[in-house]
Amino acid sequence: MQTDLILKCKQNDPKAQMELYDRYCNAMFYTAYNFVKKEDVAQDIMQEAFIKAFKNIESFNENGTFGSWLKRIVVNGALDWLKKRKIEMVRIEDEEIEIEEEENDDWKVEETVNLDLVHECIELLPAKYKNVLKLFLLEGYDHKEISQILQITEVSSRSQLLRGKNKLKELIKTGSDGKRYQRNV
Repeated sequence: MQTDLILKCKQNDPKAQMELYDRYCNAMFYTAYNFVKKEDVAQDIMQEAFIKAFKNIESFNENGTFGSWLKRIVVNGALDWLKKRKIEMVRIEDEEIEIEEEENDDWKVEETVNLDLVHECIELLPAKYKNVLKLFLLEGYDHKEISQILQITEVSSRSQLLRGKNKLKELIKTGSDGKRYQRNV
């Protein structure tokens, strides 16, 4: 069914374009919003992504899904917007990176921690960690895809994810306002 829609979109069928838009607009809005944190900007990025997708639909490779192809366009649009706003993404030299072993046993979260606090703490991270964390944890990209999107190596992606997770854990433990959260006993 999706293949038929894509074929109709390649033929510039406005009804098929509208159906694809309706299927994916909410998810793409939230993807953009996860990065830019401004509704109007996220809406613009999402709209621009659809325009770009429909203009370039001939280049869509049907081995993947339209949703993942469109999501990449949205993520790139959001990252471009962030770059234009002078948010620096610092590169780490590959020679200096060592990947530490990840320990998952200290990811137990106190009952007082909620999703809003986690999102708030993610926003406090440096851009290089925040973007990798969002792409990996929120958007579901793997390190190969992240390395292509952010134009970094896979090793850098893994390292930045690990360091970002560690910084996020510390922020969650202390809370975004610097106060230590304690379990109510």
